Amino acid sequence: MNRVRDPFNLHNRPGTIAAINILRATATTAATEFRDRAEKAAQQAVETAAKAAEFAEQAAERTRDAVEAAAKEVERALDHTAFQSQSQSDLEQGTLLPAAAAAAAAAEETYDEEDTEVEEEEEYEQGGDMASFSIPRHVPSFTDPARQAEDRLWAAATRQRAGPAAGAGGVFGGVQDKVGGFLNPDRRSLPMYKDKPYGYGPGEARPRPLLRKKRVLGLFTLVVLGLLWFTGFFDEHHERAREKLGDWGWLSSDTKARSKADWLKRRERVVEAMELSWDAYERYAWGYDEFHPVSKTGRNMAPKGLGWIIIDSLDTLMIMNLTSRVTHAREWISKSLTWDQDQDVNTFETTIRMMGGLLSAYYLSTEYPNLAPITDDDVGAPGEDLYLEKARDLADRLMSAFDTPSGIPYASVNLGKFQGLPSHADMGASSTAEATTLQLEFKYLANLTGEKDFWDRSEKVMKVIDDNQAPDGLVPIFIQPSTGHFHTQNIRLGSRGDSYYEYLIKQYLQTHKAEPIYQDMWNDALQGIRKHLVTYTENSGFTIVGERPSGLEGNLSPKMDHLVCFLPGTIALAATEGLSEREARKKPGFWNKQREADMKLARELMQTCWGMYRYMATGLAAEITYFKIPSDPLPESSSHTSPPDSIFHDPAGPDATWRKDYEVHQMDAHNLQRPETVESLFYMYRITGDVKYREWGWDMFKSFVNYTAVEDGGGFTSLSNANVIPPVIKDNMESFWMAETLKYFYLLFSPEDLLPLDKVVFNTEAHPLPVFEVGRLLKTGWERKPRTSATTGETKSA
Repeated sequence: MNRVRDPFNLHNRPGTIAAINILRATATTAATEFRDRAEKAAQQAVETAAKAAEFAEQAAERTRDAVEAAAKEVERALDHTAFQSQSQSDLEQGTLLPAAAAAAAAAEETYDEEDTEVEEEEEYEQGGDMASFSIPRHVPSFTDPARQAEDRLWAAATRQRAGPAAGAGGVFGGVQDKVGGFLNPDRRSLPMYKDKPYGYGPGEARPRPLLRKKRVLGLFTLVVLGLLWFTGFFDEHHERAREKLGDWGWLSSDTKARSKADWLKRRERVVEAMELSWDAYERYAWGYDEFHPVSKTGRNMAPKGLGWIIIDSLDTLMIMNLTSRVTHAREWISKSLTWDQDQDVNTFETTIRMMGGLLSAYYLSTEYPNLAPITDDDVGAPGEDLYLEKARDLADRLMSAFDTPSGIPYASVNLGKFQGLPSHADMGASSTAEATTLQLEFKYLANLTGEKDFWDRSEKVMKVIDDNQAPDGLVPIFIQPSTGHFHTQNIRLGSRGDSYYEYLIKQYLQTHKAEPIYQDMWNDALQGIRKHLVTYTENSGFTIVGERPSGLEGNLSPKMDHLVCFLPGTIALAATEGLSEREARKKPGFWNKQREADMKLARELMQTCWGMYRYMATGLAAEITYFKIPSDPLPESSSHTSPPDSIFHDPAGPDATWRKDYEVHQMDAHNLQRPETVESLFYMYRITGDVKYREWGWDMFKSFVNYTAVEDGGGFTSLSNANVIPPVIKDNMESFWMAETLKYFYLLFSPEDLLPLDKVVFNTEAHPLPVFEVGRLLKTGWERKPRTSATTGETKSA
């Protein structure tokens, strides 16, 4: 009797037999489910293969086009008279082409092997078993050396020649050749197209001999191009292109010592960037409020447009003496701009950009007539003071935002209806920074027009804020217009908090220091910042300004918005009151230990902000950076030595210790072309005279040009991810790119007597406004309530 071996006599145990039956049933069920899943997976694989075949056919079509273009390039290259003599000799002796042919033949054998693989896949698609299915092996790798070589060959084979528009916009015209080519020849992709053909096509049915011959020809062509590349032919061609397209060699060859740098020449590079930016906007989106430089389109924020970019950029054009462009902008303002539109606008943004831009243009055109001089085309007519009239009209409409029970302005205004509107979010609260960053503009307009209401209503906001008696001068970031009381406890110097502090010291300086109440408020706030927000990183001891999301009693968050980088420049401005540090130190009775300490803090924070740029792959800072600090943060008063600037050149590179103190989250890695860091560099250089701040600014400017310039004269764009190379583009050019960022670069590289800091104040959108004497009708009309000092704990009166 043939029985199954049963050494443990299990069959004679009833309970064991039942268990075996259960196991057998379970195994059968599992096997059935596995078979069903396998069949389903197979069906999905068939569908995927079919889609892949369709994609591969499209890729093959693109490949054929590329091969034809490459073949033409080879034909042109072989006839080129500038080909290097050794390479030409190799061609004449027949040593180069046979080698290329041999390489192509080897590649043909590889394709034959791939034929077998494709046929096996076809068998599977026709009903073959699972054994014929294999994981695709031909997956593109962006870091593979062969892929990088292919990228260079593809860029060479598809390089466009300068068309009729080449050179538009000055030296920066034709950005495809100037920026897309020699600025970054190792770039993996070009913004002008999304995909490059790779010829991988998994599941693709094998093309027959005709296509195979074309592929062999294509490989042959690529090999020849590769040899031409490595012999230096295209480098020589690149140099000739530079000579034709302008002096762009400065991006790669700028190695001058600091003492020998030609700063006026570098300033001209900034002018060229401005020309390219403006001309691209003028060409593709003239009159629109938004500009998308990659798609080359524009969009309005109101039915008839608000001049968002034109007005915001106007004084930059004037400062750079770009007369023809100023003339065109003024013409649009005169003929097309109207505020009489049924449109809701943000009170703060419209004030600092539109009203500030118009007032600055008025100031520059009257006090600096040699800057972009234009002939008045309507002498004696109502449009004589065009900029002032437009600013006054806008201010009358914006004043409706102040019609609130407390005097704190509403977040928005309907321009056509003269109606203030509360915020749709945050329970109707207004941003504290937005409510307190209107005063420079309205006070200057009051001084020009004699309208006391502009002065009184904007200044009342400051009294309402101060009457809340925020501990240690640090204000929460929201306030209710209905009550005048703070909403939430969140305290930070980033978004919604920043410019409150900035405008404290600038209001003091704007009126020739006639309102010391704002200097007192600034001093209180700065001591509060030191006490509650300043700390040091764990590894290298960088100085940072954190946040208190839950109020002063809550934990410190080591988070710094890029916006916070306005602070070092503002601290330095307050310490010297617009003088150079050398002048301030010599001024009798002026310099003291507190000003010395403030300058030290300004230098340390400037270094931290520069580190935000050094940390990123593109050299362009992220929107938000986090820092590694001890679990028990060190107070600002603790013993501390800041790291040397040389720390950023640590040969350890990505593994350098200082980098462990910085952290950028994926969702915060975007760069919006913000100006705060170069703004502070401008102040720090003007005040200290230290050339390193100019050098940092120059490196920053080169990074902007290298990674944000758009192909085909499109200008410059924001980035969605600035921590990868090539960066991910955002397709948007912010108005503050021309209004602030490029302006501060220009001023950083300019002589110190251009817009001196003791004669002008820059509003938070970088629009220069004059320092003026307060008239008898215009002066501060309020006193501070008694409060407890942040430093001594003593109660002091106003």
